Amino acid sequence: MTGNKADLIRLLEAELDLIEGGGYGQPAGQPNAQRPMFYHSLVCINHWDVPDHDSECHDNCALLDAVPPEHKNEKLPCHFIPLNPAGDTVESLAARSGQEQVQEQVKIWLRATIERLKKEEEPLGIQDVQY
Repeated sequence: MTGNKADLIRLLEAELDLIEGGGYGQPAGQPNAQRPMFYHSLVCINHWDVPDHDSECHDNCALLDAVPPEHKNEKLPCHFIPLNPAGDTVESLAARSGQEQVQEQVKIWLRATIERLKKEEEPLGIQDVQY
């Protein structure tokens, strides 16, 4: 992850605020619109979608450090971040449960990650979070 720990903490806090504020709810007038977790959110490097430019994840992504190496080349690598000790991810939770469960696990993961980063003296990547 590039940047400093304070910036990462602020970014993760903004993402948590977005989720808690209903930012991943269905857009008005678009009940079937897909709202993938993290994608085009404040934490996503593709937040500012540029017309005629492919969305892509790369090393400047704040979440990429938390993605297991075998999933870094996925279309949405952030959907493969282990969110809890059981190894649940956005991808696995979305396949077997509803959006509310996904959001709840992401909120828990964000809170734990933020707390861990605040307590650490040395800058760490978010992959170092212990549950």
